[in-house]
Amino acid sequence: MRIGCLLTLVISLAPRMVLLFLWLFTNRVSQAFEGILLPLLGFLFLPFTTLAYVLVWNPGEGVSGAAWLLVIGGLLFDLGTYAASRYGSRPNVKLNS
Repeated sequence: MRIGCLLTLVISLAPRMVLLFLWLFTNRVSQAFEGILLPLLGFLFLPFTTLAYVLVWNPGEGVSGAAWLLVIGGLLFDLGTYAASRYGSRPNVKLNS
């Protein structure tokens, strides 16, 4: 396994592990979301966005003001990881010239 693959694996698992620990050992996830479906979908498909939302969520206020920039940054990071994985899995075509 090359170091790039290991780094990709660590980066993709890190937010999920942090969310899992937050979910198991604190009540931040259950306070930030009503129900289980939305945080579960966020855990699977948008972990950086979900983690950012949980971290900036404030009891009584929710997410407001500049905190939304962190949530949007998490979304952009999630979309960037999907785009990078798509770019990395494209077939290598060599042109004969």
